[in-house]
Amino acid sequence: MAQLKITSIGNSAGIILPKEILEKLRVSKGDSLHLTETPRGYELSAYDQKIADQMEVAERIMRENRNMLSKLAQ
Repeated sequence: MAQLKITSIGNSAGIILPKEILEKLRVSKGDSLHLTETPRGYELSAYDQKIADQMEVAERIMRENRNMLSKLAQ
């Protein structure tokens, strides 16, 4: 676990992620991150719009074809 300090960045506040964390997240300057609230706190993960769009389509297809997918699983 890393301890991060909140710092001033212009008129805003932010955190600076160490190089090791950026490498583990496989992100670099300019990339987007996704912050999700979980029962244990917050989770920070790499955000990929292309994957998010693909997941949205997959979830829609699964909802629309629930019966057919259920039969295929048998």
